[in-house]
Amino acid sequence: MYIVMNELHVPAERKSDLNARFEKAADNMANVPGCIEFMFLSNVDESKKQVVYTKWASKQDYENWLSSDAFGRAHGNKKTTDQKPAATGNELHAYEVVHSYPNK
Repeated sequence: MYIVMNELHVPAERKSDLNARFEKAADNMANVPGCIEFMFLSNVDESKKQVVYTKWASKQDYENWLSSDAFGRAHGNKKTTDQKPAATGNELHAYEVVHSYPNK
């Protein structure tokens, strides 16, 4: 398995905007080949961080998603004169699963 966590740096006043955008993503990820799990996490202690957590059957499945048309549509340029990106930055973290419970 392969885990990817994208830590988004989001001003407190924009958190609800980002929550709304990712609400739609949760349903869409159910149809992505190799995506085992998707979670959008909001840090309760640090108001400026939210995390997109995805679990993949393999690194290749994740890479396939990155190069897919669906990814392009989901991450396309949505900027308009009245809509700025909610996140001011991000840090991407990827991990190979070595041990897990339950073992699947």
